[in-house]
Amino acid sequence: MAVLDKLTTTVSTKGQVILPKAVRQALRWHAGTRLTVENTADGVLLRPEPAFAATRPEDVFGCLAGDVVPRSLADMEAGILEEARRRHARS
Repeated sequence: MAVLDKLTTTVSTKGQVILPKAVRQALRWHAGTRLTVENTADGVLLRPEPAFAATRPEDVFGCLAGDVVPRSLADMEAGILEEARRRHARS
């Protein structure tokens, strides 16, 4: 991206900045892309906002809980074998 490092733009009277097309294409920033603007010691940093909000495990832990008794691996394998035998007997 060495060529893209040297491109310039101008701030409008409304404070708007147009990113050069080559930069937008290289970063796949299409119209409507939301950007986070961060002021750093080296200048302004633009980052696309994540598509989804960050989720912590505790936010979703237990969301699938139910009244079902957990089954062991042996129970599940026995159930699969039983169903396979039942289907084979029908055909």
